[in-house]
This record gives sequence, C-alpha cells and structure tokens, in this order.
Amino acid sequence: MGKVGFGLALGCATATCVIAAVMMGRRVRSRRKWRRVVAVMTELEDVCSTSVGRLRQVVDAMAVEMHAGLASEGGSKLKMLLTFVDTLPNGNEKGTYYGLDLGGTNFRVLRVELEGNRSPYIKHDVQRQPIPVDLMTSTSEDLCDYITSSLKEFVDKEEKSGSDVSVVERKQLGLTFSFPVKQTSVSSGLLIKWTKGFNIQDMVQGDVSMCLQRSMAKQGLDMRVAALINDTVGTLAVGHYHDSDTVVAVVIGTGTNACYFERADAIIKCQGLFTTSGGMVINMEWGNFWSSHLPRTPYDIELDSESPNPNDQIFEKMISGMYLGDIVRRVLLRMSQESDVFGPLSPKLSVPFILRTPLIAAMHQDDSSDLMEVSRILNDVLEIGEVPLKVRKLVVKVCDVVTRRGARLAAAGIVGILKKIGRDGSSSGGGRMKTEMRRTVVAIEGGLYTSYSMFRKYLHEAMTEILGEDIASHVVLKVMEDGSGIGSALLAAAAASSSASC
Repeated sequence: MGKVGFGLALGCATATCVIAAVMMGRRVRSRRKWRRVVAVMTELEDVCSTSVGRLRQVVDAMAVEMHAGLASEGGSKLKMLLTFVDTLPNGNEKGTYYGLDLGGTNFRVLRVELEGNRSPYIKHDVQRQPIPVDLMTSTSEDLCDYITSSLKEFVDKEEKSGSDVSVVERKQLGLTFSFPVKQTSVSSGLLIKWTKGFNIQDMVQGDVSMCLQRSMAKQGLDMRVAALINDTVGTLAVGHYHDSDTVVAVVIGTGTNACYFERADAIIKCQGLFTTSGGMVINMEWGNFWSSHLPRTPYDIELDSESPNPNDQIFEKMISGMYLGDIVRRVLLRMSQESDVFGPLSPKLSVPFILRTPLIAAMHQDDSSDLMEVSRILNDVLEIGEVPLKVRKLVVKVCDVVTRRGARLAAAGIVGILKKIGRDGSSSGGGRMKTEMRRTVVAIEGGLYTSYSMFRKYLHEAMTEILGEDIASHVVLKVMEDGSGIGSALLAAAAASSSASC
C-alpha cells in the first residue's frame, strides 16, 4: 500500500472513530436526559402513592373532621353546614312543582310532574336563560326581577298550554343557588359572598329567598320558595326519590362537594338543634378538607399558592376536574425543563389551565397503538412537535398517576362519610358496636365521574380495597342526573308533602 493509500485509510479510520465517538456521546447524553425525565416520573409516583394504608388514614381523618365541624362552627376545615332539609322525597309525591337553578352566567327554570309512583323517568320541561352581563354587577332587585319575569313567562306558557296545574301546587318552588350561603331554614339563607363573576354589593349577607319572593309578589306570581339548596343536596334528593337507601351524595365534576343524611341524635348532641324528624342533610363543603395524610406534591403546592384562594379547597384541588389537567401540565413543564425530550421548551406549557381535564382523559384513554390522540393534543394544544412513542407513553403515565390519585382520594372521602354514619362495616359514628351492614346507596353526579371511565374505574377499585369485598358489596354507587334542577323541585314537593301531613 502506498503512502497515499495508507493516509486515506488512516484518515477514514480516524473519521470513523470520530463519528463513532460523536454518536456514542449523543447516546450517552440522550440516556442522561431520559434518566432525568424518568427521575421526575419516579418522584411523582412516589409522592402520589395511595396505598390502602394511607387511604385508610384519609378515611379516619375525614370522619374526625366531620365530627369536629359538626360540633362547632370553625372547628374544622369542613363547613358541615346545616341545610334544615329533614324530609327527602320518597317517590310518593304527586303534583306539579317548579325548580329554579341559578349557578352561574345562565339559569334554568324547570317544571316537574310527579305521579306518586317513583317513576324511573321524571317528566319535566326545562327553559334555559342567559343572565345579561350588566345584571351581574347591578342590584339585587334588578337581578331578581329579571329572573322572576322569565319564571312568570314560563309558568304562564304552561297555563296557556292547558296544563292541569292547581294553584297550590304551582306555588311550590325549589331554588338551587350555587353560591356560598348560610342556611337559616329549609327555604331561606344568607348570602355569604358572590363568586363566578357576580358582584352585587346590596345582596351580600341578604336573604336570598326573600329577594326572589319580593320580585314574585311585585310581578303577581303566586309562588313560594319552599326549598333553598345547592346542587349536592339536590343530587341526594334525586337519589332518595329513586332509591330510599340513598343517604350520601357526591358531586365530582369541575368542582366537588358532598352531603349526607345525619341522624337527629348526632345533630342534637353537637348543635343543640331540635328536630322532630329522623335527622337532617348536612352540606359538608368537602372540597375544603385538609389532612397531613393527603399525598401532596410540589405541583399541588405550587398550584395552590398561585390560585386566587391559597390554602383553601385543598381536597378539591387534588381530585376535581378543574385542576387535574393543570397538575399534569405542571409535571410536563418540569420534564421539559429537565430535558429536551419534548423538543424545545414550548411557551404553551407555561400557560395555566391550558390543558383541561377532558384533554388528559382523551390522552389517558387513547387505545391506539401509536397513541396518535396523544400526539395530536400535544401538538394542537401545547404546540409540542412530533415526539417518540416512548415519550407519548410517558405522557399517558403522567395522566394515569394524577388521575389515579384523585380518584382514590375521592373514594377515601366517600368511605370517610360512611364511617361517620356507621355504614362502613365498623362501629357506627355514634360509637355503637359493629352491626350488620345495610345496603347503602351513594348518589354521584358530575362529568369527571360520569365521562372519565378511568377515573371511575380507579374510584371503584379503591372503594373495594378500603372496605373489603364483603362490605363493598353492600355499597352501591349510582349516577344521578340534574340534581341542581330536578332535585330542587323534588325538595319543594317533599316540603309541601311534609307541611300537608302536619
């Protein structure tokens, strides 16, 4: 071989070595980057751990906080608000009743017809109306007048259509008012504060029902507010109408809350309140539950500190649809900051709440072999380009960990309620000895539970793990619909029936 040939061979060998070294360096750096991302994932799984032992600690903490909140105002993060609802619909109600659901920028008016036979389908008509933006910052009189005029128009339309509605029945109205209220009776309550964009100063600390009642009288609408409730209490009413074993209701949607039927002796003991019935519905406001046993991550703490209500609604921020998507976003942002597995850092990853929970449900439940729905959402919503399949699988894993934790904590919350009222198979909330387990129905409403199948699956699994198969077989989780609308009318009917019997 000549000198030229030898030189060329040596040069090629050197170049090959250099290329190999470069490739090896890239692989090493790639492995290091991947290890950093895996470390973030491992840390997330560890902190989000919801072992059965930990869930039972949450169960016990929930029951303890329920006792404390019921015993004294401010005694717990749980509000444990008296609703004065001591009569739930039982399916024997007859007649036509109205419901008014005011929960945000829209309100609904409903007419419900009851035939006294616990029909699986409740016949009802609904009219939805938007609230003009200017009325959200106007006066209470203007707002109530507008709502009442729509209600009167709806009632008059039914009369003209030949509907057989007696005067007595038409007077009964159930009002669902999804703003913070301190209940003073089953049909009245004082507004604590406006939320959801409303700012009507003259109604703060005012009687919600009285405002509406004045407007109805002024417009010649002979109707009485018979029940003032929130959507969770309405869900319990619908559940009890269909099944008398329903004693707990939970809403798991954008937000979350729970209520249950408490025994009269517990209320008398804690509140000194006399009730002639067997008990009363307690609105827990469980979104505000807090315990050191809750598996909070740095992402939860950061989300809470940046929220408009830091240190409040901790439980809600870990389990409800408003927040799950943003927790996932924060994890993906951290991964992107640690490594370039998602490519260049996308500015969209820093936008709060851009990744909504329905989107993480779609990624989590993507059953395609190449996870193309995951790829589409990353690209369309977060402006992340094409990533390898293993990275898409990592995204699904993040969704799974966050969702699983939320669902299992929700299950622990439900079992905590069952423990308080003696329906968890152990001793009862009153300290009685262990008794035979009775059939217990929990009414559940909310899109997170009804539409997110993996969330629902994990919640059911956790219920069985905590209670054990034998006890869990006596607990029935039933989906209910439109507690905020139909439920209010049903409670108006129950109140009317109770008054008639007295």
